[in-house]
Amino acid sequence: MKLPEVPPNYFEVFKDTLLNEPDKVAKLAELTAPTDKHGRYLHWDELKYRVQNKRFTPEQWWAGVKFARQNLLKKTHFKAKNGKPFCYSFPDFVLESLHWLDQRTAGNISTESLIPGIDKRKKFLIKSYIDEAISSSQLEGAATTRKVAKQMLLEGRPPKDTSEQMIYNNYQAMQFILRLQGSPLSSRIILKLHKILTEDTMENPQAAGRFRDSDDIHIFDDRDGTILHTPPKATELPKRIELLCKFANETTSSYFIHPIIRAIILHFMLAYDHPFEDGNGRVARALFYWSAVNSGFWLMEYISISTVIKKAPWQYGKAFLYTETDEGDLTYFLIHQLKVIRKAIADFLQYLKLNIEETRSALQLLEANPTLKANLNSRQIELLKHTLKNPKNIYTIAWYKGLHGISYETARRDLLEMSEKFNLLDKTKSGKAFIFISPEDIQERMKVNGKQMEIF
Repeated sequence: MKLPEVPPNYFEVFKDTLLNEPDKVAKLAELTAPTDKHGRYLHWDELKYRVQNKRFTPEQWWAGVKFARQNLLKKTHFKAKNGKPFCYSFPDFVLESLHWLDQRTAGNISTESLIPGIDKRKKFLIKSYIDEAISSSQLEGAATTRKVAKQMLLEGRPPKDTSEQMIYNNYQAMQFILRLQGSPLSSRIILKLHKILTEDTMENPQAAGRFRDSDDIHIFDDRDGTILHTPPKATELPKRIELLCKFANETTSSYFIHPIIRAIILHFMLAYDHPFEDGNGRVARALFYWSAVNSGFWLMEYISISTVIKKAPWQYGKAFLYTETDEGDLTYFLIHQLKVIRKAIADFLQYLKLNIEETRSALQLLEANPTLKANLNSRQIELLKHTLKNPKNIYTIAWYKGLHGISYETARRDLLEMSEKFNLLDKTKSGKAFIFISPEDIQERMKVNGKQMEIF
């Protein structure tokens, strides 16, 4: 990743313009705004190529934009290494996105109205935990396929290597952090979270669940070794983590901060402080989930931000660097994360819509067999949907148990009914364990069921 160019000192540019070209100053103030004409909150790295009036140099235009932003900036209690406070603003995209999120992820919309049926809600939660665990770990270097990793998690088999261990740990951490709803954040919880995330994956096993005590920590560009970020000194970490927890937990009437903005800032600051030898990104993203869900944005529990980030990780890294190089302006990171969250929610809602349509199609096929329709539970209908699209697919009791978050005995009973009672799966053995195979003639079997089988 190319390190973005540090912006010119806008105040010095403005003074120079005032001294040498005073007639331009008023016009510059009139023409510039915090965003460009397309509503983009541009960093100098991009703005220098997109000056909207050729009468001005890129440096002068930047100075005008920066002055326009000053009155919008809100300071945080967090400070960069140089002692300057991090700040953020609310360009139109941020305000519109927060309104969009308020409408779709909290308030009067309930899980029951959006996702009817406790079995479906449980299955979708498991899917989101798996998606986030795999993608968040892959962002940090885990090298395994989604199919293999998903099978490991659902069947509950032990991890075979470090990559699988990272994913397994992340899956456990997602469940841990979201069980803490209503609990205040503390350094103890952050250390516990890190230990869960990094167990048996670190070069120095003793570093799991401990804050770093070294300053020899740098974030490099893997391609050319460029140092992208050097975190604050280790001696500062106790106070910085204390401030982080205070910010996460505070409730005050003196000012308002939107819960999603709070969650995103927590994400950024944990990554910026980099309190651990490894695993900081995974901890930061987990804290985002804790904060958002803890604030009542329940739909966040069903989405995976890392799945979206993984599609363009350079944009994720650039959002951090833009903030750090432009005087701690968090607006760049807020905008990036709001785009990520909106895309993740849109993807989930599309998946939900597709799932509903597939369920409707499966139920239509069962119309000819009302007895079968009445006797299959919601989990079995979900499985029937899968068999219709995946002939010769193999299912195990352990996989089915993990998929739905149910007991082994319940999973066994569901699958045995599907094979022995309804003849909708073929049962055989692999070693000592039963396996179940989706038949190629599943639709014909459903018809036969309707005409010949008497279900008691």
